[in-house]
Amino acid sequence: MRRMIAVAGLLFLTACHGTQRDPNTVVFLIESSPANLDPRIGTDGQSEHIDELLFDGLVARDANFHFTPALAERWEQPDARTLIFHLRSGVRFHDGRLLTAQDVVWTINSMRDGTVISPKANAYVSVESVEQSDAKTVVFHLKRPDNFLLTNLSTGAIGIVPAGSGRDFWRHPVGTGSFRFVSEQMDQDVVIERNPESWQALPKIERVRFAVVPDAITAALELEKGSGDVAINSLPMDALPVLARRHNLIVNDGPGTQIQYLAFNLRDPLLSDVRVRQAIACAIDRGLIIRTLLRGHARRAVSLLPTSHWAWTGDVVHYSHDPAQAERLLDAAGHPRGADGVRFHLTMKTSTQEDARLLAAVLQQQLAQVGIALDLRSYEFATFYSDVTRGAFQIYSLHWIGGNEQPDIFSYVFATRNFSPAGANRGHYSNPRLDALLDEAETSTDEAKRRADYAEVQRILAQDLPAINLWYLDTVVVHNRRLTHVVPTASGSYTFLETAELAR
Repeated sequence: MRRMIAVAGLLFLTACHGTQRDPNTVVFLIESSPANLDPRIGTDGQSEHIDELLFDGLVARDANFHFTPALAERWEQPDARTLIFHLRSGVRFHDGRLLTAQDVVWTINSMRDGTVISPKANAYVSVESVEQSDAKTVVFHLKRPDNFLLTNLSTGAIGIVPAGSGRDFWRHPVGTGSFRFVSEQMDQDVVIERNPESWQALPKIERVRFAVVPDAITAALELEKGSGDVAINSLPMDALPVLARRHNLIVNDGPGTQIQYLAFNLRDPLLSDVRVRQAIACAIDRGLIIRTLLRGHARRAVSLLPTSHWAWTGDVVHYSHDPAQAERLLDAAGHPRGADGVRFHLTMKTSTQEDARLLAAVLQQQLAQVGIALDLRSYEFATFYSDVTRGAFQIYSLHWIGGNEQPDIFSYVFATRNFSPAGANRGHYSNPRLDALLDEAETSTDEAKRRADYAEVQRILAQDLPAINLWYLDTVVVHNRRLTHVVPTASGSYTFLETAELAR
């Protein structure tokens, strides 16, 4: 309560102050710099969201996850192991070069052959070869049927880069998207501007400056003062009611697909025991966190997939808040309380972002009640994320943003073949039965069988708990009234900037 009053007081003190700046630039407040704006490499939320504005995939996905044309105006699949894409005519990269089939071939092969070291490379492990049959036609030959290749060739999952783009491409990324890159200053900002040669409808907004504001309360103040125009899913929940009362601001809130999870390193001697992981799940009071820390702007999750997805199932083991059961599990695992009441210590790494630190502090308190001492270590996001991708952690928490909207997320995160850095199996979880189910579901053409396979996958993961699915976060966009036609997406992407306008 004291923190909420502090936020409200700070906002009140700034209510009468404004900031002069370029009226044609939208200032978008983000918590951290993108890790890498090369769309073949960057997998953090900021990289993927900004890349989605700068780059296009061969296909796109609509609101219901159906595939639609993007750089490929059409495609065909003459057999289960061949995909043929026909590129649009006249599409140019931001530097003026015409898009050709050679660029598509280079983009995919540069990840497959190690020209760039990419965590996305395993998304194309089913590809035998990629070739151009002419300047506008690309042919994918597959080793085996792959139901998710279209997903991994879609905007947001990948972006086509110019042929020859190497490992330093991130310094000045060049795409075909509706916005083009201008500059980046690490831990300060990223600037993009409208692409006048866009093959799509031209954005109404001339320029966007993504300003890095790690502290959430400071970000709220920037919005209040008018020195920031918009922020999404990054503000203190207790600031939202205060901001909603400001005449110059609008708060848009709706159900989202972004999921928060808690991940474990299964190579750790303590966390390798499933009873310890299950005890942690029983010790966490998710309902209390959602009601208080998140102010009701979230829904409990039992799977990585959104509840509206065709492959989602709720028929899995559920872990209610049950400290007594957590104590029993820890006793059975051979971890009695010591004289000081502590069973053992675990370390949770977090970023320095406000919401991450607050969640870690709450988890520390809740785990202490069952005898687990959670030691917290906070780092700037780039350092934190580097440790996570290298597997240098015991416990961490992050969000899946957009990537969890297709069931190939299970393979990317939990298949044995996707140990990081090849994929996102950062905790080195391995289950042969799960691997077999995933392989079958990825190649089967029988949707009913695939749905059954994914239901079993979700039941196995809920039992083994290599990670805990905590909650789906609502999409909350706070923006200045001068920014109009803001239509947030459930995934929390920044693509509303392509159709938003600035009032004059």
